Amino acid sequence: MLKITSAQFYQKIIYNYITFSFKGYKASNRKTFLHLTKYFNMLIDTHSHIYSEEFIGEREEVVQRSIDNGIEKIVLPNIDSSTIKMMLETSKQFENICFPMIGLHPTSVKEDFEEELEVVEYWLNKEKFYGIGEVGIDLYWDDTFRKEQELVFTRQLKLAQKYNLPLSIHIRESFDIVYELVKKNRFDGMKGIFHCFTGNTAQAKSVIDLGFKIGVGGIVTFKNSGIDKMVAQLKPDDIVLETDAPYLAPTPFRGKRNESSYLVYVLSKVSAIFGISENEMADLTTKTACTVFDI
Repeated sequence: MLKITSAQFYQKIIYNYITFSFKGYKASNRKTFLHLTKYFNMLIDTHSHIYSEEFIGEREEVVQRSIDNGIEKIVLPNIDSSTIKMMLETSKQFENICFPMIGLHPTSVKEDFEEELEVVEYWLNKEKFYGIGEVGIDLYWDDTFRKEQELVFTRQLKLAQKYNLPLSIHIRESFDIVYELVKKNRFDGMKGIFHCFTGNTAQAKSVIDLGFKIGVGGIVTFKNSGIDKMVAQLKPDDIVLETDAPYLAPTPFRGKRNESSYLVYVLSKVSAIFGISENEMADLTTKTACTVFDI
């Protein structure tokens, strides 16, 4: 059983009361709700695969460590049809902590992509999801299915529009292609996150201009990564925090299995970059994440 401290218990009572009171209110009142929630100093991991096989047998302990470190919400991006069952089981086991997305990851785009997309839409009509993801284009390892990746990404952009959901976008050796496809298929209300962003400042600002946020994870803590310099040119409310667990663990765990509890190391680094307190940075990124995912 997950454990929470007495302080967390009372925070949850107040948080749930505010959530209930503001549920269904118009957008202007929702801003008041988000302002109130800032006093809880809650963190949100906007991208974590803790449902994956790397956590079998200790998932509850991993979630508990996250809660102990103040990470009280974790957004789960899907990979493909093989990961949906475990992702949904995890989100139901940790209800109100884990929030699932649905999508086809670019590295899973193969000859059977049509069937995979059918599975995505099937589940969109069956369960509640909080985003379309993880989607995008990855040409780092192999560009054999480049055209198929472009088609699949475009189709999933249209799913985001159809179901009014935010996007979690994966880019690797593909920024220009992804950016042009997003621009070409842009729709009113389009929003989301460019996950694990490693581009330059100009690219980051062009993404922000399209209405997206920048996902900042463990790489920002790596010596000589240069990500800290890019982040420093942005505004604190342009970014959200993520782990991409089990991958890309921050310093001092670099090279080891990542987990959502390590988000505090990303928070510490980003707070130092902006020269503000960790509490203030937590407040800002939590408000941004809540707005993106409506959680």
